[in-house]
Amino acid sequence: MLRTFICSFLLAICLSETISIALSFRHDQSFVKRSISNLLATKQCPPVWREVSSALTKQFLGSDGTCNDDARAAIRAAFHDAGTYSLKLAAAGRVGGGADGSLILANEYNRTESQGLSDISTKLHALGLQYGVGVADTIQFAAAHAIATCPRGPRVSTFVGRKDSSQPSPHGLLPGLDTPDQLIALFKDKGFDEGDLAALVGVHTVSKQFFEDPSSAGAPQDNSVGIWDVNFYVEQFTPTPGTYRLKSILDLSANPVVGTQFRVFVINPRQWNTQFTDAMTRLSVLGVPGGTQNLIDCTDALPPGVV
Repeated sequence: MLRTFICSFLLAICLSETISIALSFRHDQSFVKRSISNLLATKQCPPVWREVSSALTKQFLGSDGTCNDDARAAIRAAFHDAGTYSLKLAAAGRVGGGADGSLILANEYNRTESQGLSDISTKLHALGLQYGVGVADTIQFAAAHAIATCPRGPRVSTFVGRKDSSQPSPHGLLPGLDTPDQLIALFKDKGFDEGDLAALVGVHTVSKQFFEDPSSAGAPQDNSVGIWDVNFYVEQFTPTPGTYRLKSILDLSANPVVGTQFRVFVINPRQWNTQFTDAMTRLSVLGVPGGTQNLIDCTDALPPGVV
């Protein structure tokens, strides 16, 4: 009987504690739900990307403190990997195109429109293998890093977690010697309006020309190449001797919508940075299912950039 009494007594205590805990949980369940939701929503950037960032700083920063030729090529590589996306082809069920690493994995850097990207493609592929990260992610992360490495360059929101693809992207989806109307239509088929186009072409502020006019190979496209500023837009209206103006962009400057936006950026560089970073982030996830929703934000692994 004593044993029975002890067991009953202990059971009563356990039940009392259980009820107390249950009541407490019921009162605090909203807090618990919020905590779980926050934990599920938190996606921490893998530490390896800070190691990648450190390596890219050494690779992209020139001895004069400006961004160098590898940085320029990395930015161009991101455009050429992601820029092969088409809303029309995607709607028709055509697979391929977008920020999937195929620039490197399908050797698209050998295409005529991507000439000059072989060297940086080899370097970025090796970097991805060294740190065990995806090629598509490496391309877009490197571009964002290069932009932030340039003096006055902004931080572009940068995400990782893309799926790599070795399937070649469709041909004919990258800009070339297009008329303004053709360029506007080409970018609209990727989800960009005239304002986005105007902002994105400003990336040529840190660019050099090599292929449109081989006799002027290596000519900068503004008078402060290696520094992120609006001088590129100024050049379209008041060229500096020794700089090179791409015909397609010079023609764009005469477009009533895009050209007006160029002039706005000249007097308001902060607006250009705002519009550029927004458009660049969207470009970096073209063709990625769910866009940024299924990716991890690694912006904090980049150099500080400007506000």
